[in-house]
Amino acid sequence: MHLSALDAVPYFDRPSAPAEPGMPLAAVDTPALLLDLAAMEHNIAVVHGAVHDMNLALRPHAKAHKCVELALRQLQAGAVGICCQKVGEAEIFVRAGVPDVLITNQVVGAEKCRRVAQLALQARVAVCVDHPDHVRDIAEAARGQHVRVDVLIEVDIGQGRCGVANAAQALGLARAITAHGDNLTLRGVHAFSGRAQHLRQPRQREQDVAQASVLLNEIVGALHAAGHTCATVTGGGTGTYTLEGRSGIYTEVQPGSYVLMDADYAANELAPNQAPLRQALLGLCTVISARNGRAVLDGGLKTFAVDRGLPRVLRAGWQVTAVSDEHTVLQAETEAAARAAPLTVGDRVLLQPGHCDPTVNLHDWLVAFRDDVVEEIWPVDARGALR
Repeated sequence: MHLSALDAVPYFDRPSAPAEPGMPLAAVDTPALLLDLAAMEHNIAVVHGAVHDMNLALRPHAKAHKCVELALRQLQAGAVGICCQKVGEAEIFVRAGVPDVLITNQVVGAEKCRRVAQLALQARVAVCVDHPDHVRDIAEAARGQHVRVDVLIEVDIGQGRCGVANAAQALGLARAITAHGDNLTLRGVHAFSGRAQHLRQPRQREQDVAQASVLLNEIVGALHAAGHTCATVTGGGTGTYTLEGRSGIYTEVQPGSYVLMDADYAANELAPNQAPLRQALLGLCTVISARNGRAVLDGGLKTFAVDRGLPRVLRAGWQVTAVSDEHTVLQAETEAAARAAPLTVGDRVLLQPGHCDPTVNLHDWLVAFRDDVVEEIWPVDARGALR
């Protein structure tokens, strides 16, 4: 196992791992979060291969897995760096040896900006801005550390969250960034729409990316016309990265969930000739009560995030009907199903999480397995890194 943030914690304060390498899955303590290594490797091969074929850079979003070992494997498979969402995440990955991190968020406050500038002493670090105050504060922090920080102008392409709305606003920020040329470098533009990732039909996703490309083209063109360097146009996610890749605008894509996958992404209809990705992230629970066609599991809301729907039980004839703090309730779909595939106390059940990112953040460990045998135990290094 690699060194991690958990190695600095006294042994008696560490959360105990639910498994050990070499044990069968049947012996893993529950509830546990499993990682199917064969499925993960398949997904990396598919996505990294597709991005390479489009001559794009790949910068996976590590907020999906928060795991140093997984990030290092993504880098070994050709990623140019990673994305993080918070400064605390970036600190953990940089300390572990990740050389290039983009914080796909606005960093506000003198203390956080100081931490970003300190990171820039150890790795290539970039942040996003959409307001002159962001530029001023990160420049001041970089000046104090005698470093240079890369900056990307965030564009709102439909997320309705952060980002400039038009070329005039982008040009104003570009001028502000270049005015701090000793400490800031305008790397380019960040343009991501999380909403587009979960549009179910391929045509819907195509239309969304095409519409966003109109605004993005206008802004990138205006920056170039004004003499500003815009070497990087980055965005896209697991649901749309091939569309951004074919747009002719993006130079880099940042899918994150592809290494894990979840029930929400599984609900997307694939485009023709689109290679399917496999479910690599699985919840393992134990039946603690069973009667009258109902079974209760030992994991609930503290095991599975449900913001994008309930977890899906991977057992024919059964469905999840309710999730509370520490319980998930399964119901047999029919009496015949209950007889054909009965559940009893002590049985193990696999579930597909509804949303992988926040589910991972609920766990301390990923139990990496192959052929139903635990191969490695990986800490979720950046769990709870919210600041």
